[in-house]
Amino acid sequence: MRLDVNGTATFASTGGRDFDPSGNVIVFIHGSGQNHLGYMLQHRFFANRGWQAITPDFPGHGQSGGDPLTSIPAMADWMIAFMDAAGIEKAHMAGHSQGGLVLLELASRYPDRVSSAAFMATALSIPVNDYLLGLAETKEAKAIASMMDWGHGPTGHRHDHTMPGTSHMLFGARLMESNVTGALHADLSACAAYDGGPAAADAIKCPTLCILSGQDKMTPIKAGRGLHAALGGELVELPDAGHMNITEAPFEINRALKAFLDAQI
Repeated sequence: MRLDVNGTATFASTGGRDFDPSGNVIVFIHGSGQNHLGYMLQHRFFANRGWQAITPDFPGHGQSGGDPLTSIPAMADWMIAFMDAAGIEKAHMAGHSQGGLVLLELASRYPDRVSSAAFMATALSIPVNDYLLGLAETKEAKAIASMMDWGHGPTGHRHDHTMPGTSHMLFGARLMESNVTGALHADLSACAAYDGGPAAADAIKCPTLCILSGQDKMTPIKAGRGLHAALGGELVELPDAGHMNITEAPFEINRALKAFLDAQI
């Protein structure tokens, strides 16, 4: 699906189905250096089970034009502009990693647009070490390689993908390379600068779900539990998954999300 958002050509995946914004909509928000392809096994799953699933590429990511956004609040505002352009009045929403920070900000400031919020492999804040930030700025390929290493648990390192013939780490690297140069540094810088998580979580009143990973090196499960404590709501922990749980443990993610969403409609 292609549409104009704030004057910029924008792409959003609809899981191979025609999109009807008047149905039960689930909007997925991607993380740092990611794009719609990271949610491939989620948007197809829900699109084929009666949901109107949609996953936009932020500017400068995937197939969307424009320059990368530079702050979490700007990304939240952009998501609202995207929803307006797509005709989505209100939606269930899910965010992975940086996408969870965007969802915190969005759900707290635009409560009338969010029916429920699911947070995956994220926390109230996502500090980024200076070494990774420096790599992203000057040696992007090495930064991507480092994130593929740190971002996957044992399953990802074994290349034991649920889709036969596919490698988690190689797929993830190719995905990140498809974004414009500088997108990863912009994303990581936005995460590092964001400090609004506690106030945002306190303001969120819609039903929430946190899905956390026991092998997460980038957003440790202790930090994710802090998010859950601030939000309340439901909690699912995947002991063997790493940070990229949406691709490493798609069956478990989809089951948890579906049970949560089915209870909201």
